[in-house]
Amino acid sequence: VQLQASGGGLVQAGGSLRLSCAASGRTFRSYTLGWFRQAPGKEREFVVGIHWNGAKTSYVDSVKGRFTISRDNAKNTVYLQMNSLKPEDTAVYYCAAAYLKFGTDGYDYWGQGTQVTVSS
Repeated sequence: VQLQASGGGLVQAGGSLRLSCAASGRTFRSYTLGWFRQAPGKEREFVVGIHWNGAKTSYVDSVKGRFTISRDNAKNTVYLQMNSLKPEDTAVYYCAAAYLKFGTDGYDYWGQGTQVTVSS
């Protein structure tokens, strides 16, 4: 699976962005998709994941109620809608895929990052 993330940018605090991650491959439906982020000087952290069947999601506490993950299996794409953005959301965001697994780690494939910068 190859992943291509897009949609990052510069936004003011309180604003919104939508990230997209397009995947190649015919078995997209068999992969849990997730978003991770890495801020300068910090370790990469799990943000959110969506089960391969789309029925289950997992969010890190700091984004609950503000971020929403969704997937469109017909388009082989996963989305991350980010609302009420805060300066602490500033990071490089990565999409990732895990084959027939669901959780906060164990992802097998990674896309390139997309920068999200939230100004105060």
